[in-house]
Formats: sequence, structure tokens, C-alpha cells
Amino acid sequence: MDDKIVEEIKNFVENECKKTTSHYGYEPFVFHFIPMVNYAQQLAIKFNADMEIILISAWLHDIGSIVNGREDHHINGAKIAEEKLKELSYPLDKIELVKKCILNHRGSTNFKRESIEEQIIAEADILSNFENISGIFKAAFVYENLNQKEASKAVFEKLTRKFNQLQFEESKKLVQEKYKAVEILFKE
Repeated sequence: MDDKIVEEIKNFVENECKKTTSHYGYEPFVFHFIPMVNYAQQLAIKFNADMEIILISAWLHDIGSIVNGREDHHINGAKIAEEKLKELSYPLDKIELVKKCILNHRGSTNFKRESIEEQIIAEADILSNFENISGIFKAAFVYENLNQKEASKAVFEKLTRKFNQLQFEESKKLVQEKYKAVEILFKE
């Protein structure tokens, strides 16, 4: 594994989050990217996936949101990833694998995932939601302008939808207790 390129990509994402032009500021780096990468590593070990592809894809999976906003962030992110990785002379065949992981990570798109790495990135992205419930509430209040009742309902529905999107039993086990807590706290 090329630890140097993984570190360069991590630093690139962190620096993009720190910029005043970042759509969501620095918080996503701490509260979304880091937990997501941790879950991706755990799943990569469990399923013997290509750790380098996993780590690079995990760091870059939401770069499109940071740079250009949420809409089509998977498409924009794949383009940004390709440009950055080419700049770093990363092998073209590996760039294509990273792009597929980024393009297919969104649960709302229902793209067919063809590799274990693509599925791991999608799963880790879902799992990270259970580490950042306050961030989901922030989005409901700040970006969606919901009141408390609407936000509670929206957060519960989102986390239920996310939990049900998990394909790996191993993933469900990782957040099962947290999901049970969500049910207790927010189910009407």
C-alpha cells in the first residue's frame, strides 16, 4: 500500500474542508470523514478488500459536496478525484476503481455496485451517520429549516432508511445498539 498517497489525499480533503469556500466548513472532516474512514478500514479488513483503494475512496467520497455542494456530489467528486490522483501520478487503472467507489457510494442513487470496495464505501458512508446524529439534526435545522418535531421525525426516518440500506450483517452489528437507541429516542 502507498501510505504516502493516502496521506496526501487525506491532507487534500482536510485542506479543502478548511477553505472559506467549503460548502460545509471544517466540521465534516472531523464528524463525517474520519468516522467514515474508520468504518471503511474495519470493513476492508473483514472482507480482505484493497485497503489502498478503500482509504483513498473513503477520503474522497464526499469531496464533491465540500467543493461544489450536495447536488450531484458523487459525479463532481469522481471528477475531482480523477484530477487530483492524475496530478499525483496515481495509476489510471486504480483511478478508475476509486471513481467507481465514489460514483456508487450514494444510497439514494441505487447504482449497481460491482466490487467489494464499492460496497464497503457505501456501507461505511451509511455507518458514519450513526456517529454524527447531531450533524443530521444540524442539517435538518439549518439547511432544511425544519422545526423540532419535523427534525426529530426526519432524523428518525433517515437513520431507519440508512440502517435498512446496509447489506452486510457485519455492518448492521456495528451500529445495531445505536439504531436501537435511535428507535427508543425518536420513534413516535
